[in-house]
Amino acid sequence: MRFDIITLFPELFDPWLSAGITRRAYQYGLMEVQLHNLRGHAEGNYRRVDDRPFGGGPGMVMLAEPLTKCLQHVQLLRTKPGPVILFSPVGRRLDQAQIQQWAQSEGAVMICGRYEGIDQRFIDAQVDVQISLGDFVLSGGEIAALALLDAVARLQPGVLGDAESHIQDSFSLGLDGLLDCPHYTRPESWQGREVPAPLLSGNHALIERWRRQQSLALTARLRPELIAQARMQGRLSPQDEEFLATLH
Repeated sequence: MRFDIITLFPELFDPWLSAGITRRAYQYGLMEVQLHNLRGHAEGNYRRVDDRPFGGGPGMVMLAEPLTKCLQHVQLLRTKPGPVILFSPVGRRLDQAQIQQWAQSEGAVMICGRYEGIDQRFIDAQVDVQISLGDFVLSGGEIAALALLDAVARLQPGVLGDAESHIQDSFSLGLDGLLDCPHYTRPESWQGREVPAPLLSGNHALIERWRRQQSLALTARLRPELIAQARMQGRLSPQDEEFLATLH
């Protein structure tokens, strides 16, 4: 799996690639990440990559030509051309289902935009997928690229200490797309707050039932649309429905 990243700030990726749990994805050769500085494909003494927008207005717009040259160079370096991702507010919001698809793919080329935007002609001609982290605006696509890489890396075998960890993550299929339940560790009593009794019982069936109910309750309160989605997809059991009925 190979991800190529076209960016004006490749140095922003260095700490993430060399620290934390997800660095194992690179040490083990499970993921390859190559960084490409866009200015290396710009012309002129100043290596200009942007210009003023037609029609006026604030900000600058990234030029189509250096982006195209860089992308062509990157695709030639790959075993076979990869899909081109642009991080943009108009894209589909990134979710765990997409992450799981990318985690099983051969990778992609990521475009990290800056300034006011990118010349639409480049987007129309070259971009396959547009992705958004949410309804807010970042200074550039680098943070969004890091988020996608991190989420994909932790799904690779051997990256997490416990291979089962990601199965119980919020939004995962292991939880039927629901939010994860609360978690507790030692001490049993902290500042007058106690660990819930079921977790101390040693009764595995009771513990699993408590965790499922907590997951259902938390999701129903904070993200009710996930409950509706799980219900439509037939992922809630009769016992789940009985418990949800008690919350009203």
